[in-house]
Amino acid sequence: MTEATTGERLDFGLIVIGDEILDGVRTDKHLPAFRERLKARGHRLAWCWVLPDDPDRLTRQLRASMAEGLPVFCCGGIGATPDDHTRACAAAAAGVDLVRQPEALALIEAQFGEAAYPFRVRMADLPAGAELVPNPVNRIPGFSLGAHWFLPGFPRMAWPMAEWVLDRHYASAAAPAEASVKVSGVPESGLIPIMSALDGRFAGLKLFSLPHLGDEPADRYVLLGFRGVGDLSGAMEALTAALDEAGMAHEPPAAGGAPSGDPIEDGEA
Repeated sequence: MTEATTGERLDFGLIVIGDEILDGVRTDKHLPAFRERLKARGHRLAWCWVLPDDPDRLTRQLRASMAEGLPVFCCGGIGATPDDHTRACAAAAAGVDLVRQPEALALIEAQFGEAAYPFRVRMADLPAGAELVPNPVNRIPGFSLGAHWFLPGFPRMAWPMAEWVLDRHYASAAAPAEASVKVSGVPESGLIPIMSALDGRFAGLKLFSLPHLGDEPADRYVLLGFRGVGDLSGAMEALTAALDEAGMAHEPPAAGGAPSGDPIEDGEA
């Protein structure tokens, strides 16, 4: 895999595999963990899928994500039990054979000795052309294929392995910044003309709106601003000028900060 050298901000995908997540037997911890690890390095989690232990669905979804071309972390299903389908599904999605990888086999034999047979050695059956990802906990490796990084489902293994991948293969990018204003007395729908006029005008920045509803009318507002890597000052000048021209009350731009009040979901403050 080509290593990043320019430090550009990248979008990543995350796939979490396991019936136990969908059934509610376990609570997923990977989404917030990967989001924070990517954010700390200036990258972004673009999407997350939670998938069942179903070979047909896994193969279809992996084929789709491999075609997209984004780097993707995939957690779960690389063990040796009959419900661990990820290794075979990754091979099928990439159109390659599942083969016994000598280096992975040596690691498993070194870890378990004779107890590696007859079942644990199955974890050395990997898609042809896959490269290993070291596991600092029990030495049983993950693997990479088609810009996808396949890791165990256990957080204490997956997270340090993901950090190894990020630090070795993806240069950190400039951390994104954020600026916003609180717009009062206007529902979010009333801001759509201004948002439509400004959206996409500033390279590297994404316009956002976040309506909040307090107990009193005076506490109701929309947080409106930009986030990303680009000319925040120019974008915010254009935004505040548009609000002033429309006669909409707002507070001076404030950098970041978690707003108070309860978020609402219907788009009307």
